[in-house]
Amino acid sequence: MTFRLRAARADDLEPLYEMAKLTGGGFTNLPPDRAALGAKLDRASEAFANEVDELCDEQFVLVLENAETGAIRGTCQLMTKVGQQWPFYSYRLNTLTQYSQELDRTVRAEMLSLVTDLEGSSEVGGLFLHPNERAGGLGLLLARSRYLFIKMHRARFADRVLAELRGIIDERGGSPFWDGVAGRFFGMNFQEADYFNAINGNQFIADLMPKHPVYVAMLDDDARSVIGVPHPTGRAAMRMLEYEGFRYDGYVDIFDGGPTMVARTDEVKSVKETDVLQISATNLAEGERAIIATGRLSGFRACYGARALGEDGTIAIDSQSADVLDVKTGDTVWSVAR
Repeated sequence: MTFRLRAARADDLEPLYEMAKLTGGGFTNLPPDRAALGAKLDRASEAFANEVDELCDEQFVLVLENAETGAIRGTCQLMTKVGQQWPFYSYRLNTLTQYSQELDRTVRAEMLSLVTDLEGSSEVGGLFLHPNERAGGLGLLLARSRYLFIKMHRARFADRVLAELRGIIDERGGSPFWDGVAGRFFGMNFQEADYFNAINGNQFIADLMPKHPVYVAMLDDDARSVIGVPHPTGRAAMRMLEYEGFRYDGYVDIFDGGPTMVARTDEVKSVKETDVLQISATNLAEGERAIIATGRLSGFRACYGARALGEDGTIAIDSQSADVLDVKTGDTVWSVAR
């Protein structure tokens, strides 16, 4: 069974909605709301149609498609410049050190400060793979194909890229972090706040959230224990991000306390190691396993395939991936080893 990643279209709305209902909450970029998802697809359509290669506030949506049946089994998103429509808020975990000469004692207090430090960065997010397809490296294909898209459209992305990982959500669908911090000020539970944010943006955070730092020691044990901790389903994603060169630098999500990972765009492994190559043959029998991509904007396509690199800057690929990508000898592809 062969899968390809491609640009999302308006008629992908219903399968995206069905997948959104499976996320279990805390997944702001994929809300189970047809109107919100439709607006995302409309915005993505505008971005794919824009031929001007410059950095502005855009959102691209990609979907994972079964090449044989046409079924949509996963999705991911790229935001080119966050914090333009409304502020991009994070909590930054830092330490205040104080010393008393009379007591000869040093006290270090961890604090959460509301910041917009990451405003203007690009973001990779919205990654979701259907539970029945979580095998065969499809999650890796979804994740890493985004970096090939960035490499292929580099002028449209910032020099810093971030990824937000979902934090700890309990069996009731609640968030210990939200209950211990922001929930005390908003009069709504985590699910209500998360849904409101997904539909309307987070300006209400700026309107109602206290601007003073929060001392971590004053939070309850449940809230403290989940700061910067990814949801169990996101641990593999965190390892993949670390492999790509992302790091956790003390930024956490204002809703669920999940970690925000940050990297320099040109230092992301899959961006740095992607080669631009001309196809020399499409009948390769055996070769190195790789991700292969082609096409610009709405024509973007990516899949797994076998490759053999030539010393002259060419690439031979297998016939199946050539069919899935609809490429032929002489065409240009972008590729990175799996």
